[in-house]
Amino acid sequence: MSLFKHLRTGLTCLVFLCASATLAQKVVVTPDKADGVYKVGETVTWDLACSEGCDSVRYILKKGGLTDIKHGDVSFNSSTPQVSYTFDAPGTMLLEVSWGKGGWGNRSVGGAVANPDQIALSAQKPKDFDSFWNKQLKQLKKVPANPVLEKGESGVDNVDYWKISMDNINGSHIQGQLAKPSAGEKFPALLIVQWAGVYPLDKGWAVNRAKDGWLTLNIEAHDLPIDEPKEFYKEQSDGPLKNYPAIGNDSRETSYFLRMYLSCYRAAQYLTKRPDWNGETLVVMGDSQGGQQTLMTAGFHPAVTAAIALVPAGFDMLGPVAGRKGGWPQWYGSTEGKDAAKVHEASRYYDVANFVTNIKCPVLVGIGLLDETCPPEGILAGVNQLTTHKQVMILPTSGHQDRNGSQEPFRSERDKVWLPALRDGKGAPVH
Repeated sequence: MSLFKHLRTGLTCLVFLCASATLAQKVVVTPDKADGVYKVGETVTWDLACSEGCDSVRYILKKGGLTDIKHGDVSFNSSTPQVSYTFDAPGTMLLEVSWGKGGWGNRSVGGAVANPDQIALSAQKPKDFDSFWNKQLKQLKKVPANPVLEKGESGVDNVDYWKISMDNINGSHIQGQLAKPSAGEKFPALLIVQWAGVYPLDKGWAVNRAKDGWLTLNIEAHDLPIDEPKEFYKEQSDGPLKNYPAIGNDSRETSYFLRMYLSCYRAAQYLTKRPDWNGETLVVMGDSQGGQQTLMTAGFHPAVTAAIALVPAGFDMLGPVAGRKGGWPQWYGSTEGKDAAKVHEASRYYDVANFVTNIKCPVLVGIGLLDETCPPEGILAGVNQLTTHKQVMILPTSGHQDRNGSQEPFRSERDKVWLPALRDGKGAPVH
């Protein structure tokens, strides 16, 4: 692992040198800079390598992962089939290469970014953003938490385990699992929040962190029991929670994410009230939708002392206005027959970029340069608003998923560097 550079705004990018292949693919796309990071005025050239019988492929260059600025064909009759692009402004470029009938099984992608520390927001924070959320917190405080713990077996020596539920707004609940070391009186706290989907919680997600010395709370994103059979969650996903991001998304007052965001706040608050919290360390972490909740919580709750997010969702909801793809759940296009203007306006109050300016703690963020679910440009624009210590790892071969170990550098930094230092009271590492 090597330190790439200190960017002018203090943004630290850790970049890892590896080729830009995902799973076994017919065409592998590799930029001439292995880290994928360029400056405005520089040209990125992607080499295309074919593993079997290629005559030619189609390509599209997508600015910000969305806007088609150039397309054409590349012949493999030449000795070095390539596609090039010269950056004229800060931002990202996604190269999509396809063959045959196209589709996900017949395509590869390459990525590059120029001046990542200078990418700007697609929209400014609403003037009443903070007042809206302060109002929601006041409503939450009217509902007693009423935590209920049910003792269970951790399955691991020297770790205690409970299922937990708490009350939330509108008669809803927070459901999760709590684990901590059996020996000791005071512990650093860790809140783990979940990626998208409808599924049970794995006991190991809480227990393994507790084994490492953490008072760990892991919560469901939904008001659902945490350990039902898989069929139960499929029924929920196919039924009442089908396309849950779109539920109520034409109003900031009714968005499905209102309950979810307040769940995170209450979970963090609960940890700070426990007598076995050490009163010093409260870390929040998660991937994808969990990264969205992580950074939102860090900007929402003043007791959070560090936030760790991998490929975070929820950034750049109005990205298409600026010609780039917004992050999941892509509310801009997910209007579901509703008034599009209302959906777009409501999304601004759930855009993680608008919570970031309130973050006062150190932040570790991992960004996939090939991520088409949570595109890198909008995330970079958002984390550029951070004024605290931040370490941003641009993962040049990573899409949204961890294919071929593309996200391992981030996980290693998280598990072997950040979490041990935070647990031991040394604070966030400074590179």
